[in-house]
Order: sequence, then C-alpha cells, then structure tokens
Amino acid sequence: MNIDGPPRPLRIALLSYRSKPHSGGQGIYVRHLSRELVALGHHVEVFSGPPLPELDPGVKLTHLRNLDLYREPDPFRTPHRSEFRSPVDVLEWALMCTAAFPEPLTFSLRAWHHLRSRLHEFDVVHDNQSLGYGLLGLRAELRRRGIPLVATIHHPITVDRDLELAAATTRGRRLSLRRWYAFCRMQARVARQLRHLTTVSGASRDEIERAFGVSGGRLRVIGVGVDEETFTPSASARVGVAPPGPASAGGGEAGADTVAGGAAEGSPGPGRVVAVASADVPLKGLDDLIEAVAKVAVERPVELVVVGSARPGGAADQAITRLGLGESVRFVRGISDDELAGLFRDADVAVVPSRYEGFSLPAVEAMACGTPLVVTTAGALPEVTGPDGHAALHVPSGDPHALAEAVARLLDDHTLRRRLGENGRRRVLEHFTWRLTASRTAQWYQDAITDQRNRQR
Repeated sequence: MNIDGPPRPLRIALLSYRSKPHSGGQGIYVRHLSRELVALGHHVEVFSGPPLPELDPGVKLTHLRNLDLYREPDPFRTPHRSEFRSPVDVLEWALMCTAAFPEPLTFSLRAWHHLRSRLHEFDVVHDNQSLGYGLLGLRAELRRRGIPLVATIHHPITVDRDLELAAATTRGRRLSLRRWYAFCRMQARVARQLRHLTTVSGASRDEIERAFGVSGGRLRVIGVGVDEETFTPSASARVGVAPPGPASAGGGEAGADTVAGGAAEGSPGPGRVVAVASADVPLKGLDDLIEAVAKVAVERPVELVVVGSARPGGAADQAITRLGLGESVRFVRGISDDELAGLFRDADVAVVPSRYEGFSLPAVEAMACGTPLVVTTAGALPEVTGPDGHAALHVPSGDPHALAEAVARLLDDHTLRRRLGENGRRRVLEHFTWRLTASRTAQWYQDAITDQRNRQR
C-alpha cells in the first residue's frame, strides 16, 4: 500500500537487453506490459538493445545500441573498426571471441551509463532479466534519490544450461556450453542483492530460490497474460462450422463443412497439431513431440505445424529425417499475433512438450483461442493450465509415448476437445490477461517505492 497518499501516475523505466517481438517471452512481455501500464495512466519508457521490441502508441522506445553480434543473417559477425565507439563495445567483442554471451552484462553497463543523468525523470527502474553487474552501480545511484530498482526473472537460465549440458555428447560441446552460460553466475549474484523481484509462477519462484539462492520472501509471483481480443476462439466457438477461407500463415484451407483442423467426426482431413518452439533446444522438447507425431501417424493422418525453426543437424531435424516425417511436419516463422491466433484456431490440438517452462505464453495463447492442450508436467505448466483434464491433458516430460497417446485421444474425442477448449478460454479470462498483469505490477512498483522511502527514513 502507498502510505504517502493515493496512487499517482508513475514514471517507469523498463529495461530489456533484447526484445525479439514474436518469439521467446521477453519482447512479448515488454510490449504488452508497457501498453497496459500506459492504459492505466502511467508513463513508460522502454530501453532495449536489438532485436528491438514492437511497442504500442504512447510507449517511448530508447535504443541502447550495441554491436548486434548475433543478428540474422550473420550471427557471430566481425564488426568493422568504425563500430567500436566505447570500452563497452570492446568488452562485448572480446567476450564473444571467448565463446561467452556478453549481452546481459554489456547492456546493464550501457543502461547505467545512459540513465545516470536521467534518474530524476523516473519513479522506478524495472529490469527485465538482464541481471548484469551494471545494475549494481545503477542501484547505488538510485538509492541516493530514493528510487527503487526492481527486476523480473522469468526463470533462471540455469535450467536451460543444465538441460543442454545433459544432452551434450562431447567434452568439447560441454566446455563450450559452460562458457556460453557463464553469465548465469553473474545473474545469481546480482539477483541476491536486489530487494524487489518478481517472477511469473510459483514453479519459477521455487527454481529461482534453488538455483540463485534468493530468499522467497523477496520474490512476488505475478503471472503474465495474453491479448484476449487477438487470441480468441472462432465465431463457431470450435463446436460448429469453421469459417471458410485460408487457414493461416503457411498452410491449407479449412472448408465450410469442416470443424477447425479437420479431425472432427466425418472429416477426411488429417488431424492438425500445432506447437510453438522459440528455440530448437532440449528445453523445448521438440524432438519428443516429433517422435510422438510419428507414433500417431501410424494409426491416422496427422499434420504437425511448428511455429519456429529446426536447427540444421539438430535433434528435431534428425528425428524428422529418421522417421520419414518430411511431408507431415511444417515450420513457420516470422508470423504476426493474428496469424498465430489463426493457427491455434485451425488446430485440433496444441501441444507444449517442454522439459521445463517458467510460465508458457503459448499455452495461455492456445487456451485463449479455445484450443485444447496437451502439456507436460514440467515446471509451471500444470500451474498455468489447471488440473489434468480441465483445460489440458498432462503427460510426463520426456515421454513421447505418453505424448502420442494424449494427442491421439484428443483427435478421436470431439466432445473432450470442446470441453477443454471452453475451460481454457474461461481460465484465461479469469487469471491471465495483460490488464491483470499490469495492475499487479503497478501495485508491486508502489510497494517497492513505499519500502524504499521507509528505509530511507
């Protein structure tokens, strides 16, 4: 509670070291949280390195330039000499040359340098998971002005590191991964020194406590949300006739006499399964899903649409070739939210096969579209989707056979699909909208401001 009077509009600096608009959670979080904070009457300025977010009107963007060493189509590029303009640029290049990932550190240093002359413009500074050492210098200057520094940790990246290390088959690969993920030690050290932290789920909170050694009392759980007006069921609410016309980005048509996706009773088309994989890494379990689709395909026609891409020669790519699924698996990328929502609406089943999720935006987006889910029991997925059989069927992570059985069960049971879809939409509207996220986040800001002032007194 704000003891100094009624809440007033806040001036918020929102820091995000990279903010890719349509894959991964950070850019999506920044865009929608900032939009809804502005809608609540607050002032938000986003500070981001590339890739830059897509922001809505009313939100200011300040680009903190870096060397953009991982940009497409030339990742791990060699910058021209003219691009080096500061010691931080040199540090960024040097760390990349040692196989480290420098962006969280170097972004935090640039943010400190940029904001130190502008601190009077803000009431709160909010870091979105950079957790770089530069934040500690920034925090010291903020303290003198009575301004809190708060941070979001979606989940500790140690989870990604440990799963990739477990999948590595050579000593060289393990050494390379340890070097790449060396920034995790920095993030743990910085997190332990920040007083006000938030995360997106109880499961993520528990993992942060374990991996980073952060006291749970400093971690507030604020779930993220979905744009419920974009991610919405079809006009037929998945129980009647699907609207005619193109299915969506990259594929097929849903005829006027088919229920969305084509797997309902009497439909000749293949069952359509959709999944979102922001990266082809062991964490996302894409190879497990491909194995499961191969098992389902033995009994019935099935199509898998993956929003993302398979790493050439990676586990998913190898599984597709080995199982002869080249005609049954499609990848699409670079699609808009409207196109993604169309994919969910046209699917019979959405699947989240991850081996860990701190939250899972794709699960919430699918539920908002009334699409029935199959999810693993890893991380926060049961917490997000509710009890087994409510909005999703639950299966153990890393178990393609159980995944195949659950997908086949939904493809064969139109009534179950409809019930799960309706429950999922209702659950999203009750718990997972961006307006709820923004309201809870604004209250967290107010509490941090009050705490900072009380400590100064």
